[in-house]
Amino acid sequence: MAGGLVTWSPSVTLVPTQGCFNACSYCSFRVPLEQAVPLSQREALEQLQARPAAAEVLLLSGEVAPNAPSRGEWFSRLRQLSALALAQGRLPHTNAGPLSLREMAALGRLNPSMGLMLEGVGPAYDALHRHAPSKTLASRLAQLEQAGRLGIPFTTGLLLGVGESMEERVQALELLVGVQRRWGHLQEVILQPWRPDGEAARPLSPSEQADLLELIAMARQLLPPEVHLQTPPNLWPLEQLPAVLEAGINDLGGIDTVDVINPAYPQPAPEALRQLLVSRGWRLEPRTCVHRHWWSWLPAVLRRRVEQRARLLASGPALANAPHL
Repeated sequence: MAGGLVTWSPSVTLVPTQGCFNACSYCSFRVPLEQAVPLSQREALEQLQARPAAAEVLLLSGEVAPNAPSRGEWFSRLRQLSALALAQGRLPHTNAGPLSLREMAALGRLNPSMGLMLEGVGPAYDALHRHAPSKTLASRLAQLEQAGRLGIPFTTGLLLGVGESMEERVQALELLVGVQRRWGHLQEVILQPWRPDGEAARPLSPSEQADLLELIAMARQLLPPEVHLQTPPNLWPLEQLPAVLEAGINDLGGIDTVDVINPAYPQPAPEALRQLLVSRGWRLEPRTCVHRHWWSWLPAVLRRRVEQRARLLASGPALANAPHL
């Protein structure tokens, strides 16, 4: 039945570096480490000031190998950018690959929430990640468990449509169910369709849409009810979003002006989303990067920051800054 609440996060993406020691065969984001130009504090501040309505600051970084000489500098940049976001009254959410216990704990004191995609289970992912040392299933699961032990509200998800079977999709979801039952910290599971980039970009076909809608409904049945199901709205035909919500999606994630992972797929303007969904009986409301259910998990300082930003969002600024945040 149509209708209900759908949430989204007004977001700005800062990329500390596109340099990455992984070489996933599907990635158009990565550049070789030796060619990467790190984001400076000045550039980051300019990007934040240009987007005053963006509550969430997604720190989306390429990865440096754990024992590389540049690892310390890379991690210091993540901490500095997190602190900068907080100083500007924003809420950082870091997704930077696997972290040590010490690194994750340190960022957990600055980030109300963090994230790392599980991606999936099975030989299709093994083939895509054969030159990506940090993308093993064991490594990703260990990160989810570590975040649970640290009590960090966490976002994870699956990359779909890369050759995996429905059985493998179910296996991946069941792994997430197990993690959530142990720790309770998974606030969001993203169901993200893989899309070709550049000139090969194309919308989801009707058969791809039907396949994903079936998976969304299955995921909603399998995952505990407190876990929000999310999908990026720019990767779906806009007119299909009501069907996506009816299948079980209840969050549209962080919406920036550009999707830095999938730049060929324009982000819909939040006001256009609101008008479409309202016409179908849905309410679209902005939220902070951490869902309210997990506010009590936060250190007192971070919780006050989240509550303050939530009050600003409730007053309506997320849609007030034309044309697109």
